[in-house]
Amino acid sequence: MASLLETPFSSPHSLFNSHSHSSHPQSHNPNSLQCFPVKPFHLPILRSSSTPTSGGAVDSSPPPPLSNQDEISLDGSSKDRRKVVKFAWEKLVRWSRSWRSKAKTDVLERTNKVVVLGGGSFGTAMAAHVANRKAELEVNMLVRDHRVCESINENHCNSKYFPEHKLPENVIATTDAKAALLGADFCFHAVPVQFSSVFLEDIATHVDPSLPFISLSKGLELNTLRTMSQIIPRALRSPRQPYVVLSGPSFALELMNTLPTAMVVASKDKKVANAVQQLLASRNLRINTSSDVTGIEIAGALKNVLAIAAGIVEGLNLGNNSMAALVAQGCSEIRWLATKMGAKSTTLTGLSGTGDIMLTCFVNLSRNRTVGVRLGSGEKLEDILGSMNQVAEGITTAGAVIALAQKYKVKMPVLTAVARIIDNELTPTKAVFELMNLPQVEEV
Repeated sequence: MASLLETPFSSPHSLFNSHSHSSHPQSHNPNSLQCFPVKPFHLPILRSSSTPTSGGAVDSSPPPPLSNQDEISLDGSSKDRRKVVKFAWEKLVRWSRSWRSKAKTDVLERTNKVVVLGGGSFGTAMAAHVANRKAELEVNMLVRDHRVCESINENHCNSKYFPEHKLPENVIATTDAKAALLGADFCFHAVPVQFSSVFLEDIATHVDPSLPFISLSKGLELNTLRTMSQIIPRALRSPRQPYVVLSGPSFALELMNTLPTAMVVASKDKKVANAVQQLLASRNLRINTSSDVTGIEIAGALKNVLAIAAGIVEGLNLGNNSMAALVAQGCSEIRWLATKMGAKSTTLTGLSGTGDIMLTCFVNLSRNRTVGVRLGSGEKLEDILGSMNQVAEGITTAGAVIALAQKYKVKMPVLTAVARIIDNELTPTKAVFELMNLPQVEEV
C-alpha cells in the first residue's frame, strides 16, 4: 500500500483486477507478444444441482467446476457449440428458479409498517417500491414540507420531485414524527448527511431502540468526518441501534419507473441484512448482502466527489481519453483510502463501488456530475446551488474527504483538486494542468 500512496496515477487494472493472476508470466509485459500452441477448447455441460446448505438455507453460489467426462469439444461444428451454450443457459435458469422457490419471504409477510424519514427523490422512490411489495403494508413518509405532505395524501404524488408519478395508495405522508414511527418495523433514513444529526436528535425520543435503520444517505459529516453508521446511533443515543446501509447504482427516477436495478445491503448483523434483503428484493430490484459497512459507506461518499470531477472534464470538453484516465485514477484513490480504513477491496469492485461510480460519473441524471459539468462550463458554484432543488452531497463531502485522507496519510490528487475548485481556490483548467504534470511513474 505504501507504494500505491506514492503513485499519483495508478492503473485501472489495479482496481478492477486486484486479485487476478495470469497463467503466463510473460503476459505481464504488454509489449511481449508470445505465441502459444493452440489446443482444442472444451466447455463443460452444466449439471442441474441445487443443494441446500447444512443450515437449511439455499446455496446461492454457482455450481462447482465439472470433470472432463462432462465436457463437449468445441473443435467440432457450430451446432455443437450452440448446444453447449443452450445447456449452459438452461442450467443457469434452472438453478435460479430453484433458488427463488426456496428463498424465504416471511419477513415481508410479518411486516406491517415501514417509515421513511425524508421526502426527497430517493426516499419517495423507496417508499413506492416497498409499498408495491405488499398492498396491506402501511408506508409512512415523515416530511418537513407541508405542501409535499398534502400532495402525497390528497393527490398520491410527490409534487416536488415526481409530479407525474402516482404513488401507491398505502403511502401516507405526515409531519408528526411520533405518529410516523409508532409501531414501525423498519425505518429508511433518507435525510441528507449534513442535516442528519440535528434531525435525528429531534426525533430520538420516538425511536424504538430495536428499530432497524436502513440508511439511504451517502456522504461524510463535514466537521466530524463521521459516516451514517456513526451518526445514527450517536444522534439517537442508542449505540446498539440495528443498522443497515443500502447502496448501489440506482437513480430514483428509474426505481420509480420499475426498471431493473441491483443494489447491496450491508450490516454487521447478518440476520438484519438478510431481513432487509427479503423486504426489498423483487422482480425489478435485486438485493445482494454484505458485511463490509465501511467499504460501502466510503465508496458511496467518495463516488459523489469523483462524479463532480467527471462532470468538470465533460464541461471542459476534454474528451473520452481524459474522462477514462480521470475516473480510473479516482477509482484508485477511493480504493487507497477505503482499504486503509478497513474496507475489503472486493467491495470496491462490486455494485456499491465500481457499479455506483460508473453510474454517477457517466450518466446525465447524476446531480453531482451535473454540478461538475456546470463548473467546467464556467458557472459559479453559488449560482449552480441556487438553481438546484436537490442536494449534491459531493459538494460538502469533498472537504471532509481530504481531511480523512490526511488522517490516513493517503494521497488523493483528483479528489483534492475537486475540493480546491469547490473552495474557489483553483480553476478547473488550472487543476487539469496540475494533474497532467504530476510525476510519471511506474504502474503498480
